[in-house]
Amino acid sequence: MSNRVVITGLGVVSALGMEAKEFWNNLIDGKSGVSRIENFDPEEYPSQIGAEIKDFDPGKYIDRKDAKRMAVFTQYAVCAALKALEDANLEITEDIANESGVLIGSGIGGIEVFENQIERLVKRGPRRISPFFIPMMISNMAAGQVAIYTNAKGPNSNAVTACASGTHSIGEASEIIKRGDAKVMIAGGAEASITPSAVAGFSNMKALSTRNDEPQKASRPFDKNRDGFVIGEGSGVVILEDYEFAKKRGANIIAEVSGYGMSADAYHMTQPAPNGEGAYRAMKMAVEKSNASYNDIGYINAHGTSTPFNDKLETQAIKDLFKDHAYELAVSSTKSMTGHLLGAAGGIEAIVSALAIRDNILPPTINYDTKDPECDLDYVPNKAREVKDLNAVMSNSFGFGGQNACIVLNRIE
Repeated sequence: MSNRVVITGLGVVSALGMEAKEFWNNLIDGKSGVSRIENFDPEEYPSQIGAEIKDFDPGKYIDRKDAKRMAVFTQYAVCAALKALEDANLEITEDIANESGVLIGSGIGGIEVFENQIERLVKRGPRRISPFFIPMMISNMAAGQVAIYTNAKGPNSNAVTACASGTHSIGEASEIIKRGDAKVMIAGGAEASITPSAVAGFSNMKALSTRNDEPQKASRPFDKNRDGFVIGEGSGVVILEDYEFAKKRGANIIAEVSGYGMSADAYHMTQPAPNGEGAYRAMKMAVEKSNASYNDIGYINAHGTSTPFNDKLETQAIKDLFKDHAYELAVSSTKSMTGHLLGAAGGIEAIVSALAIRDNILPPTINYDTKDPECDLDYVPNKAREVKDLNAVMSNSFGFGGQNACIVLNRIE
C-alpha cells in the first residue's frame, strides 16, 4: 500500500502578489496582473504585454552575493520555496534532511542569462563569457539552489516539459513520497521568460495575444474573441509530506494529492491532438489513480491558455471524459489573471486548486464576454463563486511537444 501525500505549505511569487494570501485575494477579486512590458522596450514586438513581476528584490530572501549568481527563475524558485516552508512551519533539520527532496520544473530556465552572455560573446569575445554562465542558465539549478538553501539532501530533480513542467514536478514528487523514498518534497515550477528573445519567438509563432491597447483584458480563456496567451512569470511551490509524518508533527494539512496522470499526444510540436485525446488520457489516469470518482470532481483549474486550439480541445476532452457531469462541474482558467507562467503555471495552479478546496471558493475566468459555441461549459465567468463541499478538484497542464500532466487534489478525510 502506497503512502498518502498531503500539501502543507504554499509559496508564491507572482504578478498578483508575493504572498499566498495576497495572491489568493487578488484572484478572488478578479484582478489582472497584466500590463505593458517594462523589462525591455517592446515597441517593435507584435505582443507588448505580460504579467510581469515589478520591483522584485531577491535580497529580501537570498544572500545578495548568491543572488547575483542565480538566474531570475532560480531566484523566484528559492524565494517561493522558503515561503512555502515558512507556511508549512517546517524546518529541514539534519534529522529529516536525507528524507527531504526537491523537484522544481522550468520550461525554459535562465533565458535572460543566455541572452546576455551571447551578446557579450558576440561583442567582446569568448574570454568575456562569465564562468557562471552555464550553472546559472541550466534549468535544474532551481532545484539545486533550493536544496542548498533549505538543507534538503534527499531526491532532487527537475521536469522540463514546457508548460506542463510544474504539474509534472508536483506529480512526480508525490510519487516519490508514495513509494517511500522521501517524507518531504519541495515541488513546483519557476519561470522568468519575459525577455526579448522569448517574447519575439512566441510572438512570431502567433501564440501571444496582440491586444496591446487593453492589457488587462487580453487574456480571455474560452471567450470567442480570444487571440492568444499572455506571457507571465513567477514561481509556485508547495510542500508535500507523507500524511503520517505530517499528522505526527501537527502540520496544517491543506489538501491531499491523490491522483496524477500523464500522457503524450505524439501528434505535433505545438498543436494539441485532435479532440484533445492526449489531455483526455492524462485526466482519466489522474482520476482513476485518485480517491475521487468522476462525479466527485467539482472544479477543474483548466490549462485554459486563451488560444483558439487549446481552449476548444480542452473543453472537448473534459466533455468526453466526464460526460453529463461535465456540465455540472465548474471549470476556470486563472491564466486570465496571472498570464501563462509556462513551466511555473502548474505550480501556481496547484496552489489555486488547494486554496479552492480549503475555502470552498471557485476563482473566476475574467474577461469572459462572448460565448463560444465550441466552449460551452461553466467557466465561472468574471466573478468568484462560493460553493459547498468542494471535495475534489483537478488541475491541468499541457505543454508544447504534446506532454500532458494532471493532478487531482482531495479534501483530507
